[in-house]
Amino acid sequence: MTDRPETTTVTPQLLRDWALPDPDGGKESRGTVLVVGGSRFTPGAVLLSGVAALRAGAGRLQLATTEGTATALSIAVPEAAVIGLPETNGGSVRGDVPDSLLEMASATDVLVVGPGLDDIDETATLMRRVLGAAGERTRVVLDAYALGALSHDRSLVEDVRGRTVTTPNIVEVSRMLDREAGDDLRAAALEAADTYGVVVSVYGHVASPDGRTWREESADVGLGTSGSGDVSAGVVAGLLARGADPEQAACWGAYVHAVSGQRLVQRFGRVGFLARELVDEVAATIAMV
Repeated sequence: MTDRPETTTVTPQLLRDWALPDPDGGKESRGTVLVVGGSRFTPGAVLLSGVAALRAGAGRLQLATTEGTATALSIAVPEAAVIGLPETNGGSVRGDVPDSLLEMASATDVLVVGPGLDDIDETATLMRRVLGAAGERTRVVLDAYALGALSHDRSLVEDVRGRTVTTPNIVEVSRMLDREAGDDLRAAALEAADTYGVVVSVYGHVASPDGRTWREESADVGLGTSGSGDVSAGVVAGLLARGADPEQAACWGAYVHAVSGQRLVQRFGRVGFLARELVDEVAATIAMV
């Protein structure tokens, strides 16, 4: 991993020059996002990711979560098709997911796995089945417990390398590397991207497996709030659904996530705003680039 290109700073001008595909046609033209996650105790993670994907421009949304929370989620997000998944006695999604979910995974444009999942072993089984069923052109976003499972078994992404974006926090990227990430997050992102063959976006540092790196510098402390990572994963998924490539979606996603937070600073100060309030700023942030 030597002779890497210099890091490119993500600016509005860079993004204008790297413009997202223009919205055209009906909702089908902006892609379908399927979010798989949640548990009896964390159904909100799926909601945040899913709605963020719609705010980022996805045309259609499907949510898959535990049977016990699916009805409430369908009421909370009437824009989405919601299916319930079998759950363990502890309230986690069972890894042995039904064929109906695998059929959805094979037909979706973007698959998000991880938000709200809370059992590593069940998550690994789920990933093996769902990622194995993903269509040849399906893009993938992995977050949260999906990254924990991936750190134990790199082969989980074998079928989807080259079309996957991961959105770890510092703890998760450390697990992916099996060491402390340290202060050099650019190096950590590069190593993880090279090791797993996926695009990595961690705290504003984006790295591609081919060695390119980008840095988004607008983020502030307020983004460190519960559910913020779920929003970030959803934004990336929505941009992928619109037709962005993985590196483009990661860079745009990092910018949109950070600047949405900056917009809220004007109303709430540097800390104290909520992840669901970030979601409400996503569309306007994209529009003003």
